[in-house]
Amino acid sequence: MALTQLFVHPLKSCRGQALDRATVTAQGLADDRVWLVVRPDGSQITARTHPALVQVEAAGAGEGAWQFTAAGLSPLSTDTARFARPHRAQVWKSEFTALCGDTAADAWFSQLLAEPVQLLWLGQTTRVFKDGVTPLSFADGAPFLLISQASLDDLNQRLAAPVSMRQFRPNLVVDDAFAFEEDEWQRIRIGEVEFEVVSRCTRCIFTTIDPDSAVPHPDKQPLATLIGYRRLEEGVCFGVNLVARNSGVLQLGDALTILESKLAFD
Repeated sequence: MALTQLFVHPLKSCRGQALDRATVTAQGLADDRVWLVVRPDGSQITARTHPALVQVEAAGAGEGAWQFTAAGLSPLSTDTARFARPHRAQVWKSEFTALCGDTAADAWFSQLLAEPVQLLWLGQTTRVFKDGVTPLSFADGAPFLLISQASLDDLNQRLAAPVSMRQFRPNLVVDDAFAFEEDEWQRIRIGEVEFEVVSRCTRCIFTTIDPDSAVPHPDKQPLATLIGYRRLEEGVCFGVNLVARNSGVLQLGDALTILESKLAFD
């Protein structure tokens, strides 16, 4: 088994960036979910309610500089140094303090989403994973999401029109597993980094939004199909959430080793 795809999503709900290599921190892949669009009260805005966000591209330009692009708007250039004012942030039930300050960025995203919003930078947030120790970005619930190619292949065999891995927004994609084998892993190593599998990932209406057109599927696919055969104790699951147990660098082709699993292998 090996790592075949790497993705980061610098702005929560934005278009994923495919990478050849990425730095692993306890908080997640470097630059993953470090920006968030919020309402004036600090509550998160995602593509679940504002699908246009999936067409935004966010790219770091070094030394704190960033650029955001979206069809129909001039590119937005900003810098993390402009984000120095504390601002309430809320991701689901998690409330914490992030940073705001670039009014031009706020105006750009307000125009894109046709309502008053603000752009927040994660900064040195004190938000932590449910273990009370691991730092967490603006991600929903865990630092890393892994999916096997075999699981997607299994799903696509059941769909009238196949979907891409981008529909599910993973950080890590691996091959040569069997479908949903990742559900049974407890500890794995990819290259030089060891991960603990902390939960299966429950899926929602976001999976029905086309990552290119930003148009929700009229029949709520692929979620409707997943509901038919992947409704588990936690909910409708596809992929697994991970926590890194050491830092390092991942690159495509790194071998995956199962260190501990619920399955017994001969």
